[in-house]
Amino acid sequence: MRIFIAGGTGAVGSRLVPLLAAAGHEVTATSRTAEGTRRIDNTGGRGVIMDGRDAASIRRAVIQAQPDVLVHQLTSLAAGFDFKRFDDVFAVTNELRTRGTDALIAAAQEAGTSRIVVQSYTGWTNPHSGPAVKTEDGPIDPDPVPAARNTLAAIAHAERATVAAGGLALRFGNFYGPGQALGAGGEMLEAVRKRQVPLVGGGSGVWSFCHIDDAAAATVAAVTRGAAGVYNIVDDDPAPVADWLPELARMVGAKQPLRVPAWIARMLIGEFGVAWMTTARGSSNAKARDALGWAPQYASWREGFRTGLGVGPAGGPSR
Repeated sequence: MRIFIAGGTGAVGSRLVPLLAAAGHEVTATSRTAEGTRRIDNTGGRGVIMDGRDAASIRRAVIQAQPDVLVHQLTSLAAGFDFKRFDDVFAVTNELRTRGTDALIAAAQEAGTSRIVVQSYTGWTNPHSGPAVKTEDGPIDPDPVPAARNTLAAIAHAERATVAAGGLALRFGNFYGPGQALGAGGEMLEAVRKRQVPLVGGGSGVWSFCHIDDAAAATVAAVTRGAAGVYNIVDDDPAPVADWLPELARMVGAKQPLRVPAWIARMLIGEFGVAWMTTARGSSNAKARDALGWAPQYASWREGFRTGLGVGPAGGPSR
């Protein structure tokens, strides 16, 4: 098939290009720069320059490619999160999830594209009450913390527009692995080493993780399988922060995390950060397993943190 990847040099897109090319597909993938298109060319795809914030640029790239399948992996995530200003950090990504998604879908429909797969997210977006593990049947958080309202609205918009167009929205869990913030040399892993990620309150917030290679494999599956709808792409082992954070510190040879009362943490990481650490809910992958025929290589973050972070025996990047 002819497959168009919007965002061919990002965390997931860069892994999709060689996987899909090796499967015999004709892959066109986008970058904002000539250097990025060369990286795509070198991994088996055809790189094209596209501005994901410019509808005309999007239309031109998609119409020229005439894809059978369009995969939307556009994000713009700068290093470092300011939990008090979460929406500001995600402002460009939110635009890519709203106006960018609309432009991609419109161009795909004009080109006669038969299948659309769009990146979404699951985690703090779940309602922060009720069962500890959520399925796709329930709503997203109806009352988000103010600092993240625009980001949640952008995620919801991308999902609604995708499903309305007959596409699949893949809700990825919290990424980890080589090249990620939670991976060898990554910002979050280094913060854990330095005891800069505290256990807030009782650490009762439940997180669902997804190794970056499992995210790519699920996307490959969605290119040919599954009906229109949303799918949680997470491992089998949702876990409270009080379980995974101390275990991660132990695995990487760091001291155990500091314990900080929620009222003190609120001054440091804001209401959003405290909510993520204390009241977040995890997600079930049962629907994706059944409908996409996908299963995570790293069934649990426990195995994934031990062998899938890209960290060698001495604590540095694996060779």
